[in-house]
Amino acid sequence: MKQAEVDEKLNRTAFADGPRLLADIGATHARFALQTAPGEFRAVRVLKCDDYTDIVAMLRSYLSDHADLTLNHAALAVANPVSGDYVRMTNRAWEFSTDEVRRALGLHTLLVVNDFTALAMSLPGLKSSDLMQVGGGKPASNSVIGVLGPGTGLGVSGVIPTVDGFVTLGSEGGHTNFAPADEREYAILQYAWQTWSHVSTERLISGPGMEIIYRAIAKRNGRQVRDLTSQEIMAGALTDKDPLCMEVLECFCAMLGGASANLAVTLGAFGGVFIGGGIVPRMGEWFATSPFRARFEAKGRFTSYLAEIPTYVITTPNPAFYGVATILSEHLRGRSGANTLMERVQHLQHELTPAEQRVAQLVLEQPRLVLNEPIADIARLAEVSQPTVIRFCRSLGFLGLADFKLKFASSLTGAIPVRHSQVRVSDSTHDLSAKVIDNTVSAILKFRDQLDVRSLDKAIALVAKAKRVEFYAMGNSRVVALDGQHKFFRFRIPTSAYGDSHLLTLAAELLNPGDVVIAISNSGRLPELLEAVDAARAAGADVIAITASNSPLAKKASVCLAVDHSEDSTTFLSMISRILQLLLIDILSVGISLDTQNSRLVVEHKASTGDADSRRLLISHLDS
Repeated sequence: MKQAEVDEKLNRTAFADGPRLLADIGATHARFALQTAPGEFRAVRVLKCDDYTDIVAMLRSYLSDHADLTLNHAALAVANPVSGDYVRMTNRAWEFSTDEVRRALGLHTLLVVNDFTALAMSLPGLKSSDLMQVGGGKPASNSVIGVLGPGTGLGVSGVIPTVDGFVTLGSEGGHTNFAPADEREYAILQYAWQTWSHVSTERLISGPGMEIIYRAIAKRNGRQVRDLTSQEIMAGALTDKDPLCMEVLECFCAMLGGASANLAVTLGAFGGVFIGGGIVPRMGEWFATSPFRARFEAKGRFTSYLAEIPTYVITTPNPAFYGVATILSEHLRGRSGANTLMERVQHLQHELTPAEQRVAQLVLEQPRLVLNEPIADIARLAEVSQPTVIRFCRSLGFLGLADFKLKFASSLTGAIPVRHSQVRVSDSTHDLSAKVIDNTVSAILKFRDQLDVRSLDKAIALVAKAKRVEFYAMGNSRVVALDGQHKFFRFRIPTSAYGDSHLLTLAAELLNPGDVVIAISNSGRLPELLEAVDAARAAGADVIAITASNSPLAKKASVCLAVDHSEDSTTFLSMISRILQLLLIDILSVGISLDTQNSRLVVEHKASTGDADSRRLLISHLDS
């Protein structure tokens, strides 16, 4: 295909709101790419992790070559379990908050997933040219797929077909106990036991594991050898035909065959077992002649069962890009599934003007975003004018954007979307009620997506061990302080609330180390409150601020729980901010109730009083 044809194809299929940043970050190397269109990865680059102090520095280094691009979305695959916002890498001294990285890079969306989850998600889209089949067997359609791959560790996952796509398994199967299959492997296990009381499969079937196998077999064979790296062992076997290195590689592949068979029978992986990672693909065609497949089928009564399951080596470079791109795409689409209006947009897209086609692409790629964003943001993301957005809607037969959103939401979810709407003087009681509720729900959903989980963890830990908790708040925030006082007192935490400007500093000066102040303010700028917080910190107490993230109060606090919903409290009565502050009190309450010390107090109180009504100490969000 000529370059002009390639460029024309990219122009037709390019994402409406620009390229997407993708990364596959391992313990040693990180691979980056810009996805410019479905299946198109450009500017691929490999960076050494050791050259950077943290993940943000590495990301900025890659992006420095693309300063002219505006990036809105990114997805990272990391060699680490991923649960929640905070990620602490096990094979590298890096830790980070996903949301903090997103804000640092100015992204609208940032997903962080496990690297083998990403690899697993790439499997359904791989072609025969991306694979090398080892042995016989044919994949059964609509069946579970297994994937594992030795590298710095041993990644294990699976892919389960569903009605609307695929679901990947978040697995740490590499940490199962290693099971030897013959005397040589038992000798290797005994050698490893001299250093580790628990020897996992990953300990031996990995790059570092190959080096352990080399030393163990050398000792078993009575050989005195110098230590070799896994790369040197593979070169010694495949290039130099060194007998010891050949034996190590054959043993390694046999062990991998056994682990693959265990995964196949565990998952019922009739869709096949796929081998990825950084080691096996480098063995090339030799791997097909290795003991891998023979060991895979050596399952006694289940030999015929496993003979039907095909095994493949993933040979395409950077397969995780395909998987992480799929995960990002499904996230942006919101797993919308089939609906007639989406199909109509897709069908009529070629009849629209070039500018309207960009709006159509944005609708198809990110329907949820189009539903929830105002016209100005839709136009900006599609790089068109606001009148073009209106023309797009009218080209489809709608009166305008509001009419399109209403019908689109119904076709997408069967419900009208929650969005912010200005209450007008002419509104009926029904309309103003709906708008107030919608505006509050919309703010809560946005607030949920921006929560700093790391700060919440710190705040919960401070309150859970506090000797005393005092709430400081004035004006509209006093009702939040009273709610917090009522809840925390029920946990048998000595608690009080102050809202008198003359008493705040006097109370703060009586605090001691181990006490906690929870200061609540919309603006975070009240002089009396700031003075009291200074006095509390001087007394050795910690301060949790529920306020705007960039306010003076936030900067003085030990921990800030940010509420950045903008309300002009000098002109209007703050309403939504109060709801968000109350939500933070509820989150802290649930977090404290999960603390083992407080759970014990509830049990002891119930036992000592014999009062069945003490169950009221539990939180309604929890399963009692």
